[in-house]
Amino acid sequence: MIARRSLTLFAGLFVLFCVIGWALGAANISLLLVQSFAYALIALGLNIQWGYGGLFNFGIMGMLMLGGAATTFISTPIIPGFWGSEGPLLLGRALLAFAFGFLLVWGARKADRVGIRGGWKTALTIVAWAAAYIIYRSQIDVAAAYIEATPDGWIGGLGLHPVLGWLFGGVLAAGAAYIVGKICLGLRTDYLAIATIGISEIIRALLKNMDWLTRGTLTVSPIPWPTPLPQEFQASGTPITDSFIYARLGFLGLVLIVLIVAFFLVQRAYGGPWGRMMRAIRDNYVAAASMGKNITSRQLEVFILGSVLMGIGGAMLVSFGQIYDPGSFQPINHTFLIWVMVIVGGAGNNWGAVFGAMLIYITWMISDPVSQWLFNGISNWSTDLGWGAIPEIQSRASQMRVFVLGVVITIALRYAPRGLIPEVVKREA
Repeated sequence: MIARRSLTLFAGLFVLFCVIGWALGAANISLLLVQSFAYALIALGLNIQWGYGGLFNFGIMGMLMLGGAATTFISTPIIPGFWGSEGPLLLGRALLAFAFGFLLVWGARKADRVGIRGGWKTALTIVAWAAAYIIYRSQIDVAAAYIEATPDGWIGGLGLHPVLGWLFGGVLAAGAAYIVGKICLGLRTDYLAIATIGISEIIRALLKNMDWLTRGTLTVSPIPWPTPLPQEFQASGTPITDSFIYARLGFLGLVLIVLIVAFFLVQRAYGGPWGRMMRAIRDNYVAAASMGKNITSRQLEVFILGSVLMGIGGAMLVSFGQIYDPGSFQPINHTFLIWVMVIVGGAGNNWGAVFGAMLIYITWMISDPVSQWLFNGISNWSTDLGWGAIPEIQSRASQMRVFVLGVVITIALRYAPRGLIPEVVKREA
């Protein structure tokens, strides 16, 4: 039953993409395919956290931004002016100050080993945090002011291959997820959601204001592709339209490889003992804990794994767009939309997460131009009848995106409360 429904839904999705490709052209549909598969990888990460572990993570946008910042730092060409100045020395001092402050705090937290306990340990920890903050700020502020005063205004990148940037994006997101998880995973689900929202906004504020590291709202562009650019095809004599198709198909192939590998590994893991353990923790963590399972450690594990895929997906999107603009990340596009993908597709089912990601993303993208086309037709008709034209068609069409998305959610959850491709759990007799 579920397998037949899955095949039918994916066949319908394939037909939908073919129709859109016929209407918009090969260049535009290849662009939508790259972005939809990148979002499928991100949705797969959220499915690990929510569908497998039952964790309410509303900090997806922060992980995407970290992934984008990572690939920007790794793949953007080197700025000789920065490396030939005092900037690296000043940054090195700031890193040493950070390391020293970390050791101070770590030592204060271990003070009970030398007999300092209770209130004295708490007071020592507070003093250590204050001293670490002052020491670090005394160095990083000087370094940031110096770098921002240079002609380029930021440190630039390392000029390495963009795929290394994708991997570093996953590592950076994993590190952030570890810190967030250690702080927040002991909270109840609703408090966890609120905490992750706050942490996501903190990450966004940091990346928007650290001009010396990310250029902030000044943006970084162009970010290199891991595959040949359209300009490289044009240089060899390929027509402009065809060059965009070939270039985007090359990028699409690389994204598909990453998605297939991640999907295969996650599917194998969830089908084995690890998956059964995670389902037991998600469904009844009290019973799982009574059987000797370390609930917090396993939840931290899935939180990190899901964030790795989010970081890689965010790095892919930034690489494909060739621009890193922290101001362009918005919760509705980079958190709410991904939650809708998993809920509509089917939480706990990897096929459902991929299907939901592609369906919701293509619906989100085409609802604006389709709405503009409909409004223009109605406006012309009403003008011919003497009723006047519809004002502000473009802004109204943009607002229709949210309305269309709401209709899709309502219909999907009315007739498929567990998602279009729900989780299937095989139970022994």
